[in-house]
Amino acid sequence: MSPLISSDVGVLTVLVGTCAFFFFVENTTRWRVFRFLPPLVFIYLVPVIFSNTGVLPSQSDVYTSIRSFILPMMLVLLLLKVDVGAAIRVMGRGVFVMLIGTLGVMLGAPIAYLLVSRWLSPEAWKAFGTLAGSWIGGTGNMAGVSEMIDARGTEFGLAVLGDTTIYMIWLPIMLGSKKLAGRFARFTGVSAERFKRMEQAAAELDRDDRTPALHDYLYLLFIALCASWTSDLIATWLPEREPLVSEGTWRILCITTIGIGLSFTPARRIPGSHAFAMALVYLFVARMGASAELAGVTEQAIPFLVGALFWIFFHGGFCLVGAKLLKVDIHTAAIASAANIGGAASAPIVAAHHKQSLVPASVLMALVGYAVGNYAGYITAQLCRLAALLVQ
Repeated sequence: MSPLISSDVGVLTVLVGTCAFFFFVENTTRWRVFRFLPPLVFIYLVPVIFSNTGVLPSQSDVYTSIRSFILPMMLVLLLLKVDVGAAIRVMGRGVFVMLIGTLGVMLGAPIAYLLVSRWLSPEAWKAFGTLAGSWIGGTGNMAGVSEMIDARGTEFGLAVLGDTTIYMIWLPIMLGSKKLAGRFARFTGVSAERFKRMEQAAAELDRDDRTPALHDYLYLLFIALCASWTSDLIATWLPEREPLVSEGTWRILCITTIGIGLSFTPARRIPGSHAFAMALVYLFVARMGASAELAGVTEQAIPFLVGALFWIFFHGGFCLVGAKLLKVDIHTAAIASAANIGGAASAPIVAAHHKQSLVPASVLMALVGYAVGNYAGYITAQLCRLAALLVQ
């Protein structure tokens, strides 16, 4: 039976409309449900339902175009604002706590996979690799890693499920950790002077709040297209080594490197890049939902979530060790973990609860996660692939 909506413009309209609708509902109603289930969940789930009930096709040229054009554009735009130097000036050793937490994500993924692999499909390692991209950087990295390892809609769906469910468990822990500040400071031996230095550096942080103009969006679009074109050209020259490295892998690694390089140029001062990029991220998530098989996600949901729950506490243990070794406070450690697990959407929430003055710096820390997310996420995915070979 042919789908109810099959034309390219119709399919694209439904995907964009789904993204717009749930943000409209969130912004106009302020329903509490969005505190626990962000729009991301619905933006993924609704296209899943549509494509599995015959409203949308499971395959479309629109999906291919979004993968080919939108994905690289959103990655380069996400990376434009990366400022490692500013993040280190404000958060200091906290940035390295975040990187130790990243190591916890990387090592915890294959261990978690091995614990639950008997109840998962042979391709489920891709779901762990895809989720690693999100937990190291953010949703954009989840999309990037899924492209590098050719994760299908089902594996991406498990990653979205794990990301959302574990987030609802982990975020309250990060927020509630503020009550342990005194005992944590004695545990890590943090100096009282550290707070003063952090707040002074945060006050000196250069913030550009200029409202984007029409020409800014044209600049950003041109830069993103040029970077995408360049990465495509480079990727075709580089050798493929299946199953480790495909042309898609090279493409994402190239666009990531180009994006980081552009963050050192005046292009990083163009306003509006992050919002523009996130709009494209959600469109990509809707596209992945439309190509997912609902049955495959529901059948593996419980074992995958059990593995993800172990995994998140493994990451938390690494953050504790990092905080102890580097002598940082609970506020910095919580922001560092949130920058990993929740990215730029969650780090400011945790920062505002712990130390309002650190909100801008928390965004910078999360952007560092964007910069390393595709590289580290891809390595993590390959570790999971090796783990899958061990149990076959």
